[in-house]
Parts: sequence; structure tokens; C-alpha cells
Amino acid sequence: MNKTALVTGATNGIGLEFAKILAENKYDLILIARTKSRLDEIKEYLCLTHGIQVFVIACDLSMPGACVYVYEQIKMNSLEIDILINNAGIGDWGNFADSNLEKQGRMLQLNIVALTDLTRLFLPGMIKRRRGKILNVSSTAAFQPGPLMSVYFASKAYVLSLSSAISQELKGSGVSITCLCPGPTDTGFQSKTFPQEIRMTHGKKLPCARKIAQFGYREMLRGRSVAVYGFINRLIALNMRLIPQRITLPIVHFMQATA
Repeated sequence: MNKTALVTGATNGIGLEFAKILAENKYDLILIARTKSRLDEIKEYLCLTHGIQVFVIACDLSMPGACVYVYEQIKMNSLEIDILINNAGIGDWGNFADSNLEKQGRMLQLNIVALTDLTRLFLPGMIKRRRGKILNVSSTAAFQPGPLMSVYFASKAYVLSLSSAISQELKGSGVSITCLCPGPTDTGFQSKTFPQEIRMTHGKKLPCARKIAQFGYREMLRGRSVAVYGFINRLIALNMRLIPQRITLPIVHFMQATA
């Protein structure tokens, strides 16, 4: 029997590429996103192309109780999760004082609460079976505060901190957790988040979602605790931990401003 992987935010960007890579490696899939029609399209393509089974759950994980619903649906269908990829997330841009309170709440629910709940719900079964892998998608934003994207950066710092702590707890259990930290990537995230191009990405060729997912998949299989994509991103992440924030904060603020 094929192993089974669950991917959230699976209808576009990095999440979709993770689904394709897992299908290529003969994992059966459970795909979660909000749009049922798009999930069904992806299901049909992956089943026909790779001869795997795909189970879809149309669900908005930013809604309270959504993760318990997902867990119960999976239990009801007697499915076991070998790989959990917490990819779903949203961003926002602008001064915190001007932010939309409802949108910030949905971001916290999706980026933090849903990721935490799904990890907590599926981790005990993995530990009991002494096998399993979890990949949480964070960002290079996790390594410093982010003026103009304050809540998003803070949510990704939470993902990094949580994943690193759990990774230590899992030593010797047969289960691993990886925190993937890509930098800016060529996905729909940029157009959905920013009113126009910001200095950080202006004129730059960004890595495609496929490359990020391939890197994350490899590092997850290796059991890497923290996986930062790209040499420059790794260098920046290290420097952000070493250089005082009184120096880095104005730089990040400048780079996050519109070009």
C-alpha cells in the first residue's frame, strides 16, 4: 500500500508543487483547500497521471474548528497520515495601525492556530507508529521583525520556534519535523499581498515554487530541523540573528516599502 501525505493550501503555489512531487513519489494524497472545484481538478489530474488515490477536503482552515473537522474526516475514512505538510498561509501589508482587524485574525488563525492544531492532532499517531514526517512552511521572515508586515513576520517566527522546539522533543522517536524557510518566491502570494511591487523583490528573478518544494521535500526526508532555501537567504538569516535590531529594523522597513 502507498503511504499517505496530507497537504494544506494544495491548490496553488508551493502547496500544489508539494502535491505533485508527492504524487510522483507514489504517495496517496489528502489535499485541503477552500475551493472544491479546483481540488477536484487537481485530484483528477494526479490520479490519472500517477495512478494514486487522492482524497480532497474543501475547508477554510482559518475558521475555528476546521482542523478538528479535517481530523474527524480522515479518521472516519480510516486513513493514516505518514507525511503532514502545513503549507496554507496568508499575508498582509501596511502599517499595523491601519490594518484590517478581521484579516489579521484570519491570518493568525491560519498561519498559527491551524498549523498548531493539525500538528497536535496528527503527531501522536506518528509517534505511536514510530514513523512520520511533518513539514511546516515558514519563511525567512521568521528570523527578524518585519515593519509593514508585522503580524505576518511574527506568525512565521512562531512557526519556526514551535517547529524547532518539537524537533528536539522528537529526538529518538522515529518522527521528524522540518521548518521550511523560503525567501520571496514566484507564487500568487506577492500579487495577493502587496498593492504594488516592493523594494525587496523589485527587478529580481524569484525562485519558482517547484524549486522550493523540491528543496523542502529533500530536507524533510533527511529529517532536517530547519531548512532555509538558498545560500544568500541562509547568510541573511544568520546575520539577522547576530546584528542588533536597531540596525536591521530600518533596513527591513526600507526593503518592505513599495519601490
